[in-house]
Amino acid sequence: MSYFSGDPNFCPECGNVLPVPVTSNTVLCPRCSFCIPVSEFSGQTVKSSVVFNQLTPLLVLKDDRDSDLKGPVVDRRCSRCSKDGMIYHTRQMRSADEGQTVFFTCIHCRYQEKEDS
Repeated sequence: MSYFSGDPNFCPECGNVLPVPVTSNTVLCPRCSFCIPVSEFSGQTVKSSVVFNQLTPLLVLKDDRDSDLKGPVVDRRCSRCSKDGMIYHTRQMRSADEGQTVFFTCIHCRYQEKEDS
């Protein structure tokens, strides 16, 4: 009894992705050993597409004193000025089996915070 149905690229018994047939006339599911003849796939076409995320403009700092503020901006509230927007960078300050340290800099008042992750 088949539990999965619909897309012929998936095993109807366990739902695993079926491999591409190589040399035999059957397709064998690597998970449950379900066997299906290659003739079941005749006449099918495979279509694929790649969708990229929209590019978002980067924050451009026009003041010369802010030229050293470079990096990704996150929605984190500054504990000093209470405005959103901080730049961060990470460093491995402790041993390799511990988490890295994240340094945040406010883009408005340049206050710096650190968080051990």
